[in-house]
Amino acid sequence: MKQASIGIIGGGLTGLTLAYLLQQQGIAATIIEARDRIGGRIHTVTPKGDTPIEMGATWLGKQHTHLLQLLKDLEIGIFEQQLGSTAFYEPMSINPPQLVQLPPNSEPSYRIQGGSSRLIQTLADQLKEEQIQLSQVVQSIIQKDTQIAINTNKTTYTFDYVISTLPPFLLAQKIAIQPALPATCTAIMNNTHTWMGNSIKIGFRFKEPFWRTRESSGTIFSNVGPIPEFYEHANYEDNLFALKGFFNGAYAPATKAERLRLALIQLRKYYGQKVDEYTSYEELVWANEPYTFESYGNPILPHQHNGHSVYRQAYLKERFYIAGAETGFASPGYMNGAVESAYFVFGALNASW
Repeated sequence: MKQASIGIIGGGLTGLTLAYLLQQQGIAATIIEARDRIGGRIHTVTPKGDTPIEMGATWLGKQHTHLLQLLKDLEIGIFEQQLGSTAFYEPMSINPPQLVQLPPNSEPSYRIQGGSSRLIQTLADQLKEEQIQLSQVVQSIIQKDTQIAINTNKTTYTFDYVISTLPPFLLAQKIAIQPALPATCTAIMNNTHTWMGNSIKIGFRFKEPFWRTRESSGTIFSNVGPIPEFYEHANYEDNLFALKGFFNGAYAPATKAERLRLALIQLRKYYGQKVDEYTSYEELVWANEPYTFESYGNPILPHQHNGHSVYRQAYLKERFYIAGAETGFASPGYMNGAVESAYFVFGALNASW
């Protein structure tokens, strides 16, 4: 096996999975990450001794075979997301919320035991500490004959191969690439939807799961909002409790205090004053994350150009690859797509050697 030097831009699920696969072959890739943490759009907030709450990627299904295989290889278990037999449903503002029966769920969603970030940390544990370079904001990617230079806010790295795992739109908007990528590729990148970019995740921790009664539910669907979906979010051991879900992305410009106020107003409609007994509140506005999201100049539909064929090609003398959740063929935009993308690039690198 050729001992090529490999640089991976982005320390999220794709980047860490690819580095792990390369490590299995004795190749120590270098991950260059802009944040001061790894994980990217996987971010489990876990205060010591309290309920883990997912602020990013959360659920997977039995159809997510690439992710499931990776979890199996790393000996990480999953558990079923509990929806219960009923849900609060709010179809319109002129009617009160209804407690409705949920149909049997033949395709349940699952969560990762210990939180999604457990997968991230387990992958990172397979690498040497120096392989992960944090707080390195990539500014340019420049081809130099048979090598590629990555210039960051702090230093310059030179590699035989470089793989970007950033959202393609962010890559196109924020990083100068010389020579320029083909116009067809750039056009697709500039119109590729960024998964999670418009999402706001919120969560409330509680000492007890007061919603587990016949007259209540931990599942909420509302057309009124500003919370459209909410779910029970207990840990795998079922001894730490929370409710967690989505907040309308239009409220990104609001303050955290205002979102909290509006969330409590809505939740009181279902739970009364019990909801005010929350022990802590978490939120993450992904539109405010500069290393994930850049505002679109033109309207882009959800999952637009995710999994496009331009992301299956190598560029810059076949030494530069565009990977990441949006580029995967299998479930693009989800954790499974991120893992599948890593496996694809891993295979392409092996074929090129």
